[in-house]
Amino acid sequence: MRGKATAVTKATAVTILAGLTVLGWSVSTEAAFFGAPRVLKQQVARLQLDEPAPAPMAHTRFCLQYTHECKVRRTVFRGGAMKLTPERWAELAKVNAEINRAITPEPNTRGVAYERWLIGPSAGDCNDYAVTKRHELVKRGWAPRNLLLAEVVVASGEHHLVLVIRTTDGDFIADNLHPAIRAWATPRYRWVRMQSPKNPQFWSRVAIGRPDRSV
Repeated sequence: MRGKATAVTKATAVTILAGLTVLGWSVSTEAAFFGAPRVLKQQVARLQLDEPAPAPMAHTRFCLQYTHECKVRRTVFRGGAMKLTPERWAELAKVNAEINRAITPEPNTRGVAYERWLIGPSAGDCNDYAVTKRHELVKRGWAPRNLLLAEVVVASGEHHLVLVIRTTDGDFIADNLHPAIRAWATPRYRWVRMQSPKNPQFWSRVAIGRPDRSV
């Protein structure tokens, strides 16, 4: 009985640890995440891109204003998801925190027709946080194909923009509603659409539940 109880205890511990990893709890600290076994880190699911979707109207205006941000790069098809080293994780956390502090929250109260996505404003809404984080990470050498803007719906029913970071350890999000980088499944968001890694001007719907074979 003692041996059987020990086996059950070990199995239960593995199940709990895997569950915590999927929920993103293992990324609460750099040490916890990078110390996790590789087999557990690979259980962090990746968002799947489904059929094409129209780009947000504000993103179309954004591409007209910031043409370089929406440029299709020749290297976009080379390589896959980024390897998330401790140094990269520290850089990502730093950029996320700095931009969350630099931009004062200012909601758009005039509706979608007046929505503008701006890089580095002194005040702005979720869209400005997301595009600014993407801009800063690209400046630091991060591949644009692994930095994707995504539209979600939060618990209140409001539409919200986040930045998805695609890595070999799964997809993570930088979100102005939370101070830390989290696995995409941690917040209970409804995922709507996301940029295509092949062309930043194109968007696709997000389908949860099947492995992503888009990249």
